[in-house]
Amino acid sequence: MGIPALGLGDFMGRRTGEQTRELLLRVGMQMLFERGASAGVQHIRLQEVLRRAGLTTGAAYRLWSDQDEYQRELAVAMLTLRVGDPAESARAAVEPLIAAGASGDEVIRTAAEAHVSSTWAPGEDAASTLDAKQFLIALALRTTATTWPELRDASRERHRDSVASYARLYGDLMTAYGLRMKPGLTVEDFTEAMAASGEGFAIHALAGMAHPSFDLDEEGGPTGRWPLFGLVVRALVYGFMIVPDDTSHPLPPAERHPASEDAGGDDSQPGAQA
Repeated sequence: MGIPALGLGDFMGRRTGEQTRELLLRVGMQMLFERGASAGVQHIRLQEVLRRAGLTTGAAYRLWSDQDEYQRELAVAMLTLRVGDPAESARAAVEPLIAAGASGDEVIRTAAEAHVSSTWAPGEDAASTLDAKQFLIALALRTTATTWPELRDASRERHRDSVASYARLYGDLMTAYGLRMKPGLTVEDFTEAMAASGEGFAIHALAGMAHPSFDLDEEGGPTGRWPLFGLVVRALVYGFMIVPDDTSHPLPPAERHPASEDAGGDDSQPGAQA
C-alpha cells in the first residue's frame, strides 16, 4: 500500500537537494505504513531508507547530520501528512444514514462501530485502511511529542486541524437532528471530549486490548448491540447538548437551522470553527 501521491518515478534522474529530502522522507513514511504504529521512527534506519531509494550514504548526510536528525524530521513529516480531511471517513459513514431517515441513536452507533472497526480491524478498502493506519501511527508519535519541540508543535497543529474538521461535522449533525449545545459549552468543547475518548480507545487498540460491545434493551434508552465507544459518545451527546424528545428521524431540510442560530444568546455557543 502506498502513500498518496508517492510516485518514486517522479524522482528519477537528477534531483535537487529538496527533491532528495522529499524522496527519503516519503520512503521512510512508506516504511512506517508497512510496519505499523508499533515500529516508531526509531526503527526506521537511514541506511535501509537509502537502499530502498537507490541512493548512497552521501546523499543523506548532505541533508541530515545523523540518523537521529533524519528520524526527527521523519516524525514531523508523518504528523503533518494528511491522507484527506480528518472527518471524511466519519462523514461518509453517517451521511447515507441521515439521507435514509435513520434515528439519532442509529447514527451514533453506526459511526462508533465504523471507528472501532477501522481502528481495531482495518478492512479491505484501501482508502479507509490507509486512513486508519495513519491515525494510529500519528497517535503513537503524538504520545512522544515531548521528545522534540518540532514534534510537539506538529502534534498540536494536527490536533487543531482535526478538531476544526470534526466540529464542522458535529455541527452538521446537530442541525440535522435539532440538537443545541447547553449554555456555556461549545461544539469545540464537545469535539475535544470526543477526541480524548476516541484517542484513548485507539491506544487500547495499539496495546492489543479488545473493544467490548453490549446487547441492550432498555426502554427509553439505547437498544441493540452497542460498542463501548458508542455508549460513551451517546453519553457525551446528552451531557453536552440539549436533545429534543424525538430524534427518531432527522428534521425535514426546511426545518433545519444551524445550531448557532439556536444558541440562546450565548456568544460562546457552537458553530464557530477552530
